[in-house]
Amino acid sequence: MMSLKEELTGNSYPGRGIVIGRSEDGNYAVTAYFIMGRSANSRNRVFVEEGEGIRTQAFDPDKLEDPSLIIYAPVRVLGNKTIVTNGDQTDTIYELMDKQQTFEQSLRGRDFEPDAPNYTPRISGIMHIDNGRYNYAMSIIKSDHGNPDSCHRFTFAYESPVAGEGHFIHTYQGDGNPLPSFEGEPVSVELKGDIDSFTTMLWESLNEENKVSLFVRYIDIRTGSYESRIVNKNKK
Repeated sequence: MMSLKEELTGNSYPGRGIVIGRSEDGNYAVTAYFIMGRSANSRNRVFVEEGEGIRTQAFDPDKLEDPSLIIYAPVRVLGNKTIVTNGDQTDTIYELMDKQQTFEQSLRGRDFEPDAPNYTPRISGIMHIDNGRYNYAMSIIKSDHGNPDSCHRFTFAYESPVAGEGHFIHTYQGDGNPLPSFEGEPVSVELKGDIDSFTTMLWESLNEENKVSLFVRYIDIRTGSYESRIVNKNKK
């Protein structure tokens, strides 16, 4: 397993990232989602609560330019399932899984983002808690090394995850023009501490100039109850 702190501090621009796993004490299903930005439009955002999930929102509505790829619901809850993604495919997964499609099936109609020349990958995760049992899956949909004519789809499933272990997937290998897409399997990472220490570690490890917002949730595997934290760089 890698150190999540080292993974983040060693990459000035991982873009958007999802972490899913199990807490060190084994009692909680853990997820985190962060967004970063290089443009003024991308940085003009905050996370706000919406129902059992969250939504991105313009910090200064007067400065909002193109909302199409930056305003969406990253987190939604469908029964005992928690969906976490980097785009509006959250709604696609929610709606189609509500019609009894699987996580993988629900994403077959979606491609990478149409933001040439980056063609940002769509990364998604789902957590399933049922009567004290917990499993999760992650997905990435990406172009073939920047070729928009070819789409690659990968789904990774993790059953009965081990305490203190998680997986981290993000959109970009690092900074660049165009931005290089994430490669390989989700990175196996250590999960340490309670929700507050974990949130602090993540936020402090993200590049100061590029970080925008962070969401963390700990779900009690025994009861399904949860605690969440939101950290926004933009504050009124």
